[in-house]
Amino acid sequence: MAEGLIEEQAEFDDLCAQIREAGIVAFDTEFVTEDTYRPELCLLQLATDQISVAVDPFRVERLDAWWELMADDETTVVVHGGQAEIKFCLALGDARPRKLVDVQLAEGLQSTSYPLGYEALVQRVLGERVSGKETRSDWRRRPLSARQIVYAREDVDHVLPIWNRQRKSLEQLGRLEWFDAESERFIDDVEAEHNRKGADRLSGLHKLRPRELVVATALADWRDAEAARLNKPLRRMLRDDLIIELARRQPKTVGQLMETRDMNRSNYRRSADAMVACIQQAVAIPDDQLPRREKGRASRKRDEEQALGQLLNMALSNRCAEANVSRQLIGTSADLRQLVRSHVFGDSNGPLPRLASGWRAEVCGNLLTDLLDGKVSLRVADPESDHPLVFERFNPESD
Repeated sequence: MAEGLIEEQAEFDDLCAQIREAGIVAFDTEFVTEDTYRPELCLLQLATDQISVAVDPFRVERLDAWWELMADDETTVVVHGGQAEIKFCLALGDARPRKLVDVQLAEGLQSTSYPLGYEALVQRVLGERVSGKETRSDWRRRPLSARQIVYAREDVDHVLPIWNRQRKSLEQLGRLEWFDAESERFIDDVEAEHNRKGADRLSGLHKLRPRELVVATALADWRDAEAARLNKPLRRMLRDDLIIELARRQPKTVGQLMETRDMNRSNYRRSADAMVACIQQAVAIPDDQLPRREKGRASRKRDEEQALGQLLNMALSNRCAEANVSRQLIGTSADLRQLVRSHVFGDSNGPLPRLASGWRAEVCGNLLTDLLDGKVSLRVADPESDHPLVFERFNPESD
């Protein structure tokens, strides 16, 4: 066994027992995404206050003991930018993480930095430097070098000290409840993205006509099923832009399909018959079963939503700077449009807008809705400041 690398099942099981006893552990993974439908797990890194090791999943075949720890109510699992780690738990452990802490997320709730890279976060919080020299390693190759193992372990060695300081800071700021709520939302979002299939993964659908939309959806669903069956990346089955182009062209034969630029590739040619059949099935759907086009009034309302959203964007950025919270974390342009759609146009379909609920409402949501209602005005106070705008509440008694 290489130093710091676990390759035996018994050693791994003993490690999990030690982690259970410690009650808290830092966790990271190394993986590759080039050749498979889902990312391929190549290494696990785990660290407590007492131990720091890497685990070779190519040699340790049963990882169930770890996924059970990650999904229990007793063990706190601390990660940095843990989207991939959550997805591995969902895919390989068939369970949702329960006590997950993400130090990247925690930093965004007490500074304007999100997402902050690991090296930068270690430097900011601990004043230390990490090497970061093996980011382009092929983690599938065996044996792993001593340098690779050292680098991999370094990715977890600083995580628990960072969290200890962040937790104290969040508690002093009164934001631990914010962090708990945001951690659950973070897992919800990763889980939803992990479960997306077919057309849900495709961009550019809103530009298509109803018939084109049906064809694109059918092709995207076919691509997803084939990629999963063959364990191939989606982009190797058929690129997004080619799905959109085929939805517009709607070829009836393999020859017409191959007239599309970039379709004359060997992997595409092998699936040409299946693509044409998929397209023609979608084309055969009766007109009365097509999705409805957005009418003119709805389209104008969407333009108004976008314009108001842009206005709120300036106010939101200013408020985040005031509160020392990451603008990127608190809300997207889509979140702003959702708030406008709900508050101005009375669209109550779906969940409460993210900016109008929980800690976000406390930080900015109520301010933004008051701005929409004319209860608050804003003006430039200090152009040199990182938050140059001042919000002033309208007082009707002053007239």
